[in-house]
Amino acid sequence: MKKKTKTPPVLSHEFVIQNHADIVACLAMVFVVGLMFQVSTPLASVFIVMHHNTTAPVEVQPGVIQDLTFYTAGLKDIPAVFFYLLISVVMHAIIQEYLLDKVNKKLHLSKVKYGKFNESGQLLAFYLVSLVWGGDLLLRENILNVASLWEGYPHNNMTFLFKFFFIIQISYWLHIFPELYFQKVKKEEMPAKIQYAVLYLAFIGASYVFRFTRLSLVLLVIHYLAEAVFHLCRLLAYAEKTSISSKLFKLGDLLFVLARLSSVILAVLTFWFGLSKVPAEQQVLDIPAGNFNTGLLRLNSLVAVCLLQAWLMWNWIMFQVKRMREAKPTTSSSSSSASKTRKTEQEKAKARKLRKEQDDRESDLPEVDQDAKKSK
Repeated sequence: MKKKTKTPPVLSHEFVIQNHADIVACLAMVFVVGLMFQVSTPLASVFIVMHHNTTAPVEVQPGVIQDLTFYTAGLKDIPAVFFYLLISVVMHAIIQEYLLDKVNKKLHLSKVKYGKFNESGQLLAFYLVSLVWGGDLLLRENILNVASLWEGYPHNNMTFLFKFFFIIQISYWLHIFPELYFQKVKKEEMPAKIQYAVLYLAFIGASYVFRFTRLSLVLLVIHYLAEAVFHLCRLLAYAEKTSISSKLFKLGDLLFVLARLSSVILAVLTFWFGLSKVPAEQQVLDIPAGNFNTGLLRLNSLVAVCLLQAWLMWNWIMFQVKRMREAKPTTSSSSSSASKTRKTEQEKAKARKLRKEQDDRESDLPEVDQDAKKSK
């Protein structure tokens, strides 16, 4: 008879952790259902619909002008971030249960590798979606031209997909904090997860508020590409596909270095050269108009981006040095073991040679002496 697993008490910590996806999904459904009733629609729409929209005439074709809807940043984005944070928690649980857990059962990983495999799987899924979405926005918004990063600043007129992209980015990195509780993350593992989540939120949030969204989009696409390759390599390594992962790791290292260099170059071009070319009367702080193009803010933004890239590069160099140091003892131990085997083989050969010489000497003796030697 199998023992029945005891269901934890309702509203206990264990109950919330086991059923957090269902609880959060029900909470999100409350807002969705609220859109169906006239009384609750105004309140529910604050959490679901994108706000701060404006209409502007745009020349769609030569001689054809059409009014299009654009969006800007504002305080009503906070409820939207909260709602899509709930959606991020639900999507995290779906990916975990229906994809990663099934793969983990086949791989039979240890507890340490199990946690790292899940982390890389979740991040890889998010990076891939963000890469496809961000690449599509680069083409739609025609941001492939470097000058478009600063031309037309302040960039208040965002399309729906453009604004939605940044809302999802902020929501996803915010959902890391409740996941620390839901996933029962150990205390010693929390600082690293909190650190990178805070960095993402600080830089993405600042670029969204200060209207540097175009530069932020390009930098995110570059950074996510390098990160996606790294986490793909880690997943392949845990799946024992070392022949593929070893080659991809080298590609990931190259992409990481190129991402750091290109991020610094684009930041210098945007903050030091591009935005400084604007006439002096437009380089003023105008919060209602969304203009934050001042010398002090540009300098602080440039320094922040460069310091972040330098810190990432330093951590990468230290990781490479640590890996090389760990590989040296293995090489020396293998060489010492090889030398030991060589010594034993040489000793055996000497023993065989001595035995053979002794047998030869005994065979040269007269038969009487040989018999006397044997009888001893």
